[in-house]
Amino acid sequence: MTLGVDRHELRQIIAGLSEGVILVEPDQTIAYANEAALVMHGATTVDELGETVDAYRERFSLRYRNNRTPNQYPIERVVSGESFHDVIVDVKRTDKPDVDFVHSLRSIVATDRDGNPSCLALILKDVSEQFEAEERFEKTFNANPAPAVICRLSDLRHVKVNLGFLEMTGYTRDAVIGRSVYEVDVLANARNRELAISRLNNGGTIPQMEACLDLPDGGTRYVIVAGQPMDLGDEPCMLFTFADLELRRKAESALRQSEERFAKAFRLTPVPTVLARADTFTITGVNEAFSRVFGFGADKVTGRSPDDLGLWVHDAARSKFESAVTRTGYVLGLEVCLKHEDGTYLDCLASAEKVEIGEEAYALLVLQDITERKRSERDLFGAIETVMADTSWFSRGLIEKLANLRQPGGSHDDAVSPNMTVRERQILDLICSGLGDDAIAKRLNLSRNTVRNHSAALYRKLGVHKRSEAIIWGRDNGFPASAPVK
Repeated sequence: MTLGVDRHELRQIIAGLSEGVILVEPDQTIAYANEAALVMHGATTVDELGETVDAYRERFSLRYRNNRTPNQYPIERVVSGESFHDVIVDVKRTDKPDVDFVHSLRSIVATDRDGNPSCLALILKDVSEQFEAEERFEKTFNANPAPAVICRLSDLRHVKVNLGFLEMTGYTRDAVIGRSVYEVDVLANARNRELAISRLNNGGTIPQMEACLDLPDGGTRYVIVAGQPMDLGDEPCMLFTFADLELRRKAESALRQSEERFAKAFRLTPVPTVLARADTFTITGVNEAFSRVFGFGADKVTGRSPDDLGLWVHDAARSKFESAVTRTGYVLGLEVCLKHEDGTYLDCLASAEKVEIGEEAYALLVLQDITERKRSERDLFGAIETVMADTSWFSRGLIEKLANLRQPGGSHDDAVSPNMTVRERQILDLICSGLGDDAIAKRLNLSRNTVRNHSAALYRKLGVHKRSEAIIWGRDNGFPASAPVK
């Protein structure tokens, strides 16, 4: 019996199938292929497939997806009478390298009443799009820097792991693939482990939760883990993703230590210090020295502003001080008058600088009480004025030496002024009198550059970096020696 006569009805049935069908004779002749099978080979006629199995081998290059050595093509295995299913192969046309497919194959071997093969068929299904999608997923999964693992829900064994997870944990790929979720435990020490395991067993979404993974070197790593059910091919799986908490924990630990050091230094510094919000100057904390000098306890000032407390005697000075801090970020050594809790006035040097604590901006205010020093200065200047008024016969040099005295028993000599030349003393005296470089140069008959050079040498000797600091040093040590220039 010939195929054309005896199998006409079979060919009609096969022609309408969506699956590809190739009929092969026992003598390895390719007898028939339906339209779907031709399309899956990029062919239009059976002749393009090849008249025989050998011709088919020459026309098409084949690679098994399961890495099986293709000593036999599936079409040859059909001819030998072998039954198989779900065989995945890559197929390329040797005469058209750009034409390629991925086929899922199975065989049908029908026999007659005597048990002899009567119908040999290779059944094809084009799964190219499925495998292309899986390959895209595979590339994306492996390239994603976020650590991830996929486990199969049927046996809870890991089937995929990306480089991010391996780098985070130190595991090798072979140590993860094929191991169960309890051997390489991705839910180790999870905060809500019972819920996570219940969702895993039921194939449900596992919400984000903190966990502490055990590492192969014996260490641990804190992470946030979440699970999302997904299908990998036709296999239900669970995708576990991780966020590494190690860097955040280290940063939090470093921040906590820094804040502890700041709090300790703030509390123990002997100078009255206030911490306030940079935008409103609402006080958030004061140290013990502030309470000792100004009388206000921490419970009375916290949550209030200096304006609310009436700490500043002159409101205009307070506004100027706070505006300067807001505008420039710092104020250095501004002489102000502040008020004790009992109403007593205190002369102070007020300094401030903006600081960041956590993610919030604050102003750190340092208030140095100079009331006793200012009182001594006023008493001394009064005495000097009296002497100068009643004894006009004093020499000018002696009067200047008397005017240089800033504290009882003190003198303006090298014990206070560190090895300054006469010219440097003159320049410091004029700086403290309020003169600029041009005015100093004119007064001393020097060039402006010479004044700057002397000023630079003076700053080095005093250990200061700018004019305002030199003025503070000078006024603390008896300058200006003469009355300030008007």
